Amino acid sequence: MGQLEGRVALVTGASRGIGAAIAAAMAGEGAAVVVTARSTDEAPRKLPGTLDETAAAITARGGAVLAVAADLTDATDRERIVATAVERFGRVDILVNNAATTFFVPGAELPQRRARLMFDVQVMAPLHLSQLVLPGMKERGAGWILNISSLEAGAPAVPPSRFDALGTTTVYGMCKAALERMTGGLAAEGFGHGVSVTGLRPGGIVPTPGLVFHGVMEPDDPAAEDPQLMARAAVRLCSAPAAVYSGHVYESTALAGMPGDVVESRT
Repeated sequence: MGQLEGRVALVTGASRGIGAAIAAAMAGEGAAVVVTARSTDEAPRKLPGTLDETAAAITARGGAVLAVAADLTDATDRERIVATAVERFGRVDILVNNAATTFFVPGAELPQRRARLMFDVQVMAPLHLSQLVLPGMKERGAGWILNISSLEAGAPAVPPSRFDALGTTTVYGMCKAALERMTGGLAAEGFGHGVSVTGLRPGGIVPTPGLVFHGVMEPDDPAAEDPQLMARAAVRLCSAPAAVYSGHVYESTALAGMPGDVVESRT
């Protein structure tokens, strides 16, 4: 039996990149997986990878999967995602808030509508989805919420990294910092109810289709982190009892190198 046998996982931003890798890994460990994103085979898109392709790959490996196309900036759509998951599988045991969006524009020049979009997708949507699934998790005495963060959530490097030097990660970093603070807060609220709320950052830069498409990095960059490392770390965080990991943000590379349940937090 897999580590997640019998559980139901909901993964946002699962059409490509880290989200697709996490969804596949969780299905491979026995979870029934609900994947959601805007990119379907029918929807116009710029980047490779769609929700339908993610679902097809999981099905081909014998996994149970349900694809729900949705716009995470729409509260009604967020409610529909959770309601559809519960209708199909009976509950949501694991929520992975992975969806993200960014624009490679300096923060001082970023239009307000785009800044709001980034906060809607990366802060407000994770908060609302968490609010929707937490009551059921608390009632059952078990649940896992995993928020996918970034190294950009921390203070900018001195001298600046290649991204900070361009000024293009200002608002993205703000969103991820807020997501990490939300992680600690919700973990405290879930304390004593068997609910684990954790954050996970890549230890390096993952060559997601978005970064490659915009020419920020090459897919074969020797310094790149394999998204499968994030996927394995996600399974680990979402399979252990809440008391083991809850309330902290971890780096994938550090987590992978630590034996058993001995983990040092980044926070």
